Amino acid sequence: MGLQTSMRNKNIDDLSARKGWLFPFILITSLFFFWGFVHNIDPILIAHLRKTFQLSILQSSLVDSAVFIAYFLMAIPAGLIMKKYGYRSGIIIGLLFFACGAFLFVPAANTHTYGFFLGALFIIACGLAILETAANPYAIVLGPAETAAFRLNLAQSFNGLAAFIAPLVGRWLILTDSDKTDAAISALSGDALAAFIQTETNSVKLPFVVLGIVILIMAIIFYFTPLPDIKEESSSENNSFLYALQHPQLAWAVFAQFFYVGAQVCVGSFFLVFAATSAGLSDKEAATYTAFYGAAFMIGRFAGTFFMKYIKPVKLLAIYAVINILLSLIAIYGKGMITIYALIGIAFFMSIMFPTIFALGINGLGNATKPASSLIIMSIVGGAVLPPILGIISDKTGSIQNGYFIPFICFIVVLLFALKMRTIKKEILQ
Repeated sequence: MGLQTSMRNKNIDDLSARKGWLFPFILITSLFFFWGFVHNIDPILIAHLRKTFQLSILQSSLVDSAVFIAYFLMAIPAGLIMKKYGYRSGIIIGLLFFACGAFLFVPAANTHTYGFFLGALFIIACGLAILETAANPYAIVLGPAETAAFRLNLAQSFNGLAAFIAPLVGRWLILTDSDKTDAAISALSGDALAAFIQTETNSVKLPFVVLGIVILIMAIIFYFTPLPDIKEESSSENNSFLYALQHPQLAWAVFAQFFYVGAQVCVGSFFLVFAATSAGLSDKEAATYTAFYGAAFMIGRFAGTFFMKYIKPVKLLAIYAVINILLSLIAIYGKGMITIYALIGIAFFMSIMFPTIFALGINGLGNATKPASSLIIMSIVGGAVLPPILGIISDKTGSIQNGYFIPFICFIVVLLFALKMRTIKKEILQ
């Protein structure tokens, strides 16, 4: 392990000596914004499509399932791509999938088919799975190991910026001015219903076509820009998935990331639905608060990056997990706007969780970094599995607030992960 770390650090030192790391880091950081944009426009899509197609909470949760099941299916292929062709090629492939899925929103809208929207989202998410498998470890290895969590949180802060911007874009470009209630929509039939669905589905075309064009431009930039590829020495003994899982920090990180992502998706994706039922807000009013939610997430990322200069990442993770457990209880048992403020608070304190769990999980793995990254990205399937459970609880009990017991349990798991990490030998985490 010491030899592997030495060789890896030599690669980094050589890279820094050439002063060639800054522009690659900027390009990589831009990717965090783009996939953050998609994930944070999902709550708008869920509310919009639920109203358009008159879906139950469980049915609307399939938006998240379509996205995050792709992470499960594509994570290992993405890792194999990274091992064979390197980070740069993986990023370009991921961007092409991303752009293709975005353009598929046009035929999805034209056919008025909910399943087509889910398919387009699945294609986008296949690209995102490849991008995250490449970009997260790339951001980590572009610098000293001791500042890996700080550096990844800095890059992920731009994911937080997207969390603020995406709801505003969705509010103005996707949500229409239709004030029809569910009962009024259910009463429509024939041409009136077809016209309503056409108007509502057409509104998603413009933002996703523009997004697809931007992503294609990014793919071209990556293709023509020479980027350093951090290569580890390979051997059949220490770069396999099974070898990676032998490291206790990785096994725990995979487990914790499954539940954390489930919590993030549950809290964020149903924010508009939650706001409408618990506080009586309209879709557009709720979308405004969704922007506040995104702003809290963004500020939390930057604040967490700053705090990590003075507080060890694992300790900060434990503190934030405890706070979110308490805020989850307020969201479940509170009434009116206090529940909305509790969710906004959760966004702030969960903002550091994904990158911190990721960085702690792959730190010190040397040649096993790429397969380890794939395994953690694979655990993002929690975002596909847990939201439908929230939907089932909400539909069965008649209250979406009861469904938020799922995030409550997830934050307990994150706390257990942080406590476990403190028992791992100090040299592994540093």
